[in-house]
Amino acid sequence: MNDLIREKLKLLPDSPGVYRMYNAAGEIIYVGKAVNLKNRVRSYFRTEKNRPPKVAAMVSHVADFEYILCQNEMEALTLEASLTKTLQPRYNILLKDDKHFPYVRLDEKKDFPRFEVVRRVKNDGARYFGPYLSGVALRDCLNLIRDSFPVRHCRKDIARAIARGERPCLMYHLNKCCAPCSGNVSRDEYHALLENVCSFLEGKNQPVIDMLTKQMMDASERLEFEKAAQYRDRIEAVKHLAEKQRAMGTGDADRDVFALVRDGEDAVIHALFVRGDDIIGSAHYRMATGGESAGEITGAFLQQFYAEDMEIPREIAVLDMPENHEALTAWLREKRGRAVTIIRPQRGERLQQVMMAERNGVEAIEKQRALETREWERTGGAMARLTAILGLPEVPSRMECFDNSHIQGRDTVSSMVVFLEGKPAPKEYRRYRIRAAAGGDDLVSMREALTRRFTRLRDELAAAERGEGAPPNEPDLLVVDGGRTQLTVALEVLSELGLSHIPAIGLAERHEEIILPDEDEPVVLARSDPALHVLERIRDEAHRFAITYHRSLHVRTALLSELDEIAGIGVKRKRLLFDTFVTRDAIAAADVDALAAVRGMSRPAAEAVYAHFHPETAEKPPVSE
Repeated sequence: MNDLIREKLKLLPDSPGVYRMYNAAGEIIYVGKAVNLKNRVRSYFRTEKNRPPKVAAMVSHVADFEYILCQNEMEALTLEASLTKTLQPRYNILLKDDKHFPYVRLDEKKDFPRFEVVRRVKNDGARYFGPYLSGVALRDCLNLIRDSFPVRHCRKDIARAIARGERPCLMYHLNKCCAPCSGNVSRDEYHALLENVCSFLEGKNQPVIDMLTKQMMDASERLEFEKAAQYRDRIEAVKHLAEKQRAMGTGDADRDVFALVRDGEDAVIHALFVRGDDIIGSAHYRMATGGESAGEITGAFLQQFYAEDMEIPREIAVLDMPENHEALTAWLREKRGRAVTIIRPQRGERLQQVMMAERNGVEAIEKQRALETREWERTGGAMARLTAILGLPEVPSRMECFDNSHIQGRDTVSSMVVFLEGKPAPKEYRRYRIRAAAGGDDLVSMREALTRRFTRLRDELAAAERGEGAPPNEPDLLVVDGGRTQLTVALEVLSELGLSHIPAIGLAERHEEIILPDEDEPVVLARSDPALHVLERIRDEAHRFAITYHRSLHVRTALLSELDEIAGIGVKRKRLLFDTFVTRDAIAAADVDALAAVRGMSRPAAEAVYAHFHPETAEKPPVSE
């Protein structure tokens, strides 16, 4: 505790509010709420033997604090949720997954409303259906509505269309819209149709299936078998969508279910969203936590999850009751505008759903651990094995790989690709247009690219030693695409520039042989070896990057060389044409007026360019009789 904090603690009020902890750099590292600011903030600076490690670490970094007074605990809870979401302080329990699921919105106050997709639920009197946790499920649902219910989907001003006597659009003639814009559908008739759609969106699928079955049978009796087949397919689509939504649940439920699962430092909250008879979706959320209790983590999650414009259900079932559940319930009730209950079920259907959420949370953590292990095997584990194979003193943090690309010696380029900790770092990539007349000689191209890269590195190292700049990024391992000859060139460049301490290897593509400087025989690894895989990935990425640059350069030079053939088109006009039209095809498609409008182009020059690309339309000289 410094003198500033000691004096501020004496002035703390006995009032509710939100406090912010700052470190020495002036960064906010923690945000909290308190019913009594004096008691809560002072508690951090008392000597306690059993203080959680995370709290002890946070307090050790506190250099100052500020607070905001609030009217009551609920106002403090709202402000804390907002600040935590915005500032993301390091020592708060943070919700890592910032997802805004889509909803379907219907504004029934309008005469002829349409269904809209929105990302936030507002207290505006409209009906919201969702959330849809999968974009595929939402698209399937909207397509089914469009095909099965003739409600409008356009943004047309209906009153204006009726006043003007506009004709219905194509959707009406396809029987996919009842055309309220024609004035032939009353408001009551349209809203009765909307109720059928709303029943479907609420999970009441049987009335929809009955309606489609009747239409299918009527079409079949009229011998309209193609239309009957369409109704049959719609029935199957409704059943398929219902099966994807249905899991477990009875009655008119409006409930979100959350279960916290912890495995060491990993914490996942799995959610089930229950509406009506169905579990309409699920999701899991990762939490950044320390040694907090399950109730504290659950309370922080609910506070952050519902801080945004998420739909708040009538009932929230949890595995662990939040420590601040009374204040949290009051806050949720105020946001929703209706009653909200937080429960920890002990029996029945609600308990089964909480247990289902817990099982899914356990599976999510196990899957996450498996993916992390797999990723480590591809990166950190592969790099550790590669270090042992190559005999390096330490695991290379930065790897650089060079490759060349050209077509018959033209437009020769080289690429430098960088991997950091075994993963691509695209911002570190560099490309080189070879200036020397390489004529397709890979060794000449490789020598120039390496010389330019490591000459700059040598100069940066010298400047850093003089205190004129930050230490540059120096590779821990250099990989060249090629065999012994290419590696020899790389070693010569490094030696000439005084950088022989940088390890270098070659990777011969034909047999995937690793060429070492001091070994006569190449190292051949099994095709399944992760150390070989990481070398192949960086080599293939360098190859891809070089080819991409070469192609863009080749297209550009091909255009310029073709324009060289046109009389009156010099270097400046070629550049102006290329800057204006970008591609050869665009120049070829332009008419004389468009070409002449380019700054620096004359009318005769534009006609010459047009005649070059359109020889069949060029004026033929008169034939003498």
